[in-house]
Amino acid sequence: MKNDSFRDFVLDQLAELDVSARSMFGAHGLYLGDKFFGIISRGRLYFKTNEKTRQGYIERGMGPFVASKKQILKNYYEVPPEIIENPNELKSWAEEAAF
Repeated sequence: MKNDSFRDFVLDQLAELDVSARSMFGAHGLYLGDKFFGIISRGRLYFKTNEKTRQGYIERGMGPFVASKKQILKNYYEVPPEIIENPNELKSWAEEAAF
């Protein structure tokens, strides 16, 4: 799969949390234990959001995960690049997404 290097980078950034990735429909699902909280697709990372956390993504100009023209997952938003690059910030955002 062509996104393996990005997937590996994300997993490395989240190594303290012991996150795992599973292949799903041409993408990867991210799990913290048995909690599904993220998606890696086409070189982009998306985390599960809720009413409280979603605004932080929107304020940074990030959009929801678009699986196809007919399917938009409005609970999963793209993680900003500056967050992905910072392991401590990414860990914090991942924990919010998983719980």
